[in-house]
Amino acid sequence: MLDRFFELTGRGTTVGREVRGGVTTFMAMAYIILLNPIILAGARDVTGAKLSIAQLTTSTALAAAVSTLLMAFVGNAPFGLAAGLGLNAVVAYQAAPYMTWAEAMGLVVLEGLVIIILAVTGLRALIMNAIPLALKHAISVGIGLFIALIGLVDAGFVARGTGTPVQLGATGHLTGWPVAVFCFGLLLMIVLYVRRTPAAILLSIAVTTVLAVAVNAVARIDPAAWGVVVPRVPASLISAPDFGLVGRFDVFGGFVRAGALTATVVLFTLVLSGFFDAMGTIIGVSDEAGLVDEQGRVPRLGRILTVDGVAGVIGGSVSASASTVFVESAAGVGEGARTGLASIATGALLGATLLFTPIAAVVPAAAAAPALVLVGALMMTQCRNVPWENMELAVPAFLTIALMPFTYSITNGVGAGVIVYTLIKAARGRFAEIPWLLWVVSAVFLAYFGIAGVEKLLS
Repeated sequence: MLDRFFELTGRGTTVGREVRGGVTTFMAMAYIILLNPIILAGARDVTGAKLSIAQLTTSTALAAAVSTLLMAFVGNAPFGLAAGLGLNAVVAYQAAPYMTWAEAMGLVVLEGLVIIILAVTGLRALIMNAIPLALKHAISVGIGLFIALIGLVDAGFVARGTGTPVQLGATGHLTGWPVAVFCFGLLLMIVLYVRRTPAAILLSIAVTTVLAVAVNAVARIDPAAWGVVVPRVPASLISAPDFGLVGRFDVFGGFVRAGALTATVVLFTLVLSGFFDAMGTIIGVSDEAGLVDEQGRVPRLGRILTVDGVAGVIGGSVSASASTVFVESAAGVGEGARTGLASIATGALLGATLLFTPIAAVVPAAAAAPALVLVGALMMTQCRNVPWENMELAVPAFLTIALMPFTYSITNGVGAGVIVYTLIKAARGRFAEIPWLLWVVSAVFLAYFGIAGVEKLLS
């Protein structure tokens, strides 16, 4: 029954690989259950109100679990979904200063509804399929670099420099136990992976977490050095969830309080970021999983995109910000995940954190980050599919790849690649090779990159 429903044999996988992959995805993305509350609770709305971290933690876990399970049964794809980084920052620092939290979350619900409409009408799939195949491979490579950089930064291996944009470690050198634990975990993971050890990524995370807990217990380490999660044995295994934020949203109140222009700009930013971040992630992770066909198309794409939109609505309705497909799903794919069965494992574990939040708070970035670095390296292999000898494709592909890590945004990379591809084709008079949708998408991205100027002009 599992084989028929999830197409296990057809996708060359097994129940064991799917479960391992799903658990690995959970381990790689579980940090969001702690990080999202910190980001949202760190801001105040227009009335000065702050959200409760305990309630945000419950809402984040609830939205992630429900959205991921929907992806499992409707999309049959190995994707974990949770509150999107970047989207939560828009809510906290672009929307909340001008409206209440309920009104800001109402805009998130609207964002999800817009995404659903685009998906159901087929427009979103048409846009994704209009992207040239070479750029789709470039998106995969760019995401690989992006998540590798995320892992290196989260682990403290790379930091903001004093005389340079980035540097090695916080001081220009590798110092501190957390960095040492990360290096151990990364080397262990590489060794186990190249030796084809089953569950290499998951096993490495588990071993490194145990080491981190031991190091933290023996050495006197500043808790801030570990980042969001401090590895320590929890005092309690179970904590009661607090659903106080569920249902607290106002769909149209933001337009009244903040004004139509401000609310529209926020909504436009949410839709564009959510649309293309998810698009890039779906293409990149599906490509890495070998799920795309010769034209670069993803199976059940319409369903996957619809679930992504529904996830946005779910996130806003529980005040967790917009949920979307997580790029860390690539970690599970690297462990063998190919179907929605993996997402059942991920969703079940995310749901379990509603009761077992103390356990979810044990794995530090130093233990989980090596998975992102290794998977980033694996995704870089898609470089071989980009025709670098063809400058019409090579330049847009390069910009797509480079701008994702350099600007810390998947959307920026996709936007730059699409605009430059369209421009090069037009400059050479090859208008017939430019799908009409690419003209529209290019225009939207030009507005996106110049949104600050447009907002200032209209205000």
